[in-house]
Amino acid sequence: MTVTRRDPETIVLAGACPVDDAEPLLQMLLETPAAAVDWRSCQSPHTAVVQVILAAGPVLVGPCGDAWTEKWLAPDPPEPEAVEGRDRDIST
Repeated sequence: MTVTRRDPETIVLAGACPVDDAEPLLQMLLETPAAAVDWRSCQSPHTAVVQVILAAGPVLVGPCGDAWTEKWLAPDPPEPEAVEGRDRDIST
């Protein structure tokens, strides 16, 4: 399992973080809703793990170890103008 507790207030995601980690992550977040999630060592989170993070909304510690996930799910995602390949205005 790649979901562990470093201390009572911090949950650590490390390695690949497969689908099987979504349930333990959810359980830990339900047990301690104020816990932060340290995802600096998370190298490729399964979408189920990402969904738990998005739904629970924990404080995220550090940049995610997966560059793509960090780019799109970090607390400050890139502005639409900064997205490569954007060729039309979708706001109208």
